[in-house]
Amino acid sequence: MKFNLIEQGTGEVMSDPEPILEVYQVGPTTVVGFGGREVFDEVNVALCREEMLALIDNVQCKILAFDLTGVKFLPSGLLGLLASIRQHGAEVHLYNACKDIQEGLEITKLNTFIKVHHIDVALPNSKEPN
Repeated sequence: MKFNLIEQGTGEVMSDPEPILEVYQVGPTTVVGFGGREVFDEVNVALCREEMLALIDNVQCKILAFDLTGVKFLPSGLLGLLASIRQHGAEVHLYNACKDIQEGLEITKLNTFIKVHHIDVALPNSKEPN
């Protein structure tokens, strides 16, 4: 699955040969990851929302887990998307959210219904778990 980036201010789709999100399924859990890369403010949240809801419907996922390994912040639009996913019958779990993201979840009270987990994984191009 590939999500497009929209160049801020122009509305034009940026060419990105590599998918922004990596998606795979493990039992009732669908995992969405960023491949250890940063999330950009220019992510088209409306497109992501449509794709995520289609994913929930098509694979009947019960848990939508986001692997945030290597991600330093989440744009507010993506936080809103996480909150809205829950209203469509899927639990939202976050893995390896950095301290700043965890604080943002606490401030917005999203941590009351989004489960946050930490597991040790090696970042791309590293040999050590983070």
